[in-house]
Amino acid sequence: MTSLIAPADEAGVAAAVAEAAAADEPLAVEGRGTKRAMLRPVQAARTLSLRNLSGITLYRPQELILSARAGTPLPEIEAALAERGQQVIAEPPGLGALFGTGEPPTLGGLVATNLSGPRRITAGAMRDHVMGIRAVNGLGEVFRNGGRVLKNVTGLDLCKLLTGAHGTLGVITEVTLKVLPAAERSGTLAIAVPDLETGVRALSAGLGSSYGVSGAALLAGEAPRALLRIEEFAESVAYRLGRLREALGRFGDAALIEDAESRELWRGIREAEPLGATAEDAVWRVSVQPSAGPGVVAAAGLPRALLDWGGGLVWLAGPATAEAHRQVMAAAGAAGGSFTLFRAPEPLRAAVPVLPEEAPVLAAIRGRIRAVMDPRGILSPGRMYAG
Repeated sequence: MTSLIAPADEAGVAAAVAEAAAADEPLAVEGRGTKRAMLRPVQAARTLSLRNLSGITLYRPQELILSARAGTPLPEIEAALAERGQQVIAEPPGLGALFGTGEPPTLGGLVATNLSGPRRITAGAMRDHVMGIRAVNGLGEVFRNGGRVLKNVTGLDLCKLLTGAHGTLGVITEVTLKVLPAAERSGTLAIAVPDLETGVRALSAGLGSSYGVSGAALLAGEAPRALLRIEEFAESVAYRLGRLREALGRFGDAALIEDAESRELWRGIREAEPLGATAEDAVWRVSVQPSAGPGVVAAAGLPRALLDWGGGLVWLAGPATAEAHRQVMAAAGAAGGSFTLFRAPEPLRAAVPVLPEEAPVLAAIRGRIRAVMDPRGILSPGRMYAG
């Protein structure tokens, strides 16, 4: 049984890591454990949780800056921003239903996994909005990088390095984010398309238009629908949706989805709910050139799919078997894309590559960086790559 360490402050985190480093004992690093079933299982006798490092430490709405401790739940941050009409730019997903946990995601966990929602195509990834980070390295030393203004880093940008490292390079204790005003209104154009290829063409046409599409997803199944979202002031949304409907009418019958229903629809897409993954399914994400998305779905041959980011993000769900995993890897490779085994039973995640194999030069660079950041290799060892 893995024991849980949950320090009350940053000094406690540093002490726990220093103790583990001195004893050469690996630690599984997490926030509230909501992404524990993501990527490879970590073999560690102890888990270092950031759940007790919670709370917003700085919020300056006029400067569009927010800082919070790593264990702060995302809903708490979103609520504070909503009071001032602002939002987290990257629209990060919690994916609680997908991972079968009732716990809310934490800010540190979202940064560590670099998870971004539908707005990724226009607003950038989570890592693009991380202005500053405080963290503890693998020797128990506290460091910080970045600040509270856009041009705040000289030398190696550790904010970018730690974002998406899944806790393997350092334990994030505090994050400073750039935020933006929230849209007054949301509206969606839903186009009934005959197939996924036509759907991606419709999404591409919408994204290439001048109407400011902020979400472009494709619901697969017997009756595919291309969904294009516009967010802005109420009058602007109504006008632009009308013009977009005229421009894309050649792709199929189109319907308008109004504000409240539109917001709920995209909340579901953010959480990958239309994928319809069952509890027994494995779940993959494939990143690919948008035009190649439908081909990936066909080549993988799995029963459930959802396309986001204009077709460039392909969610797949199907049997949790090595054969299904090989099919996804082959489909991603043939399309020149990359894959992530996002959710699967532990035996499968331990037995197969959960990420594409790195080129030797990149693996060497990663090894050299880790040798500096975590010389004893105690922080979530094996989470991303075996060995």
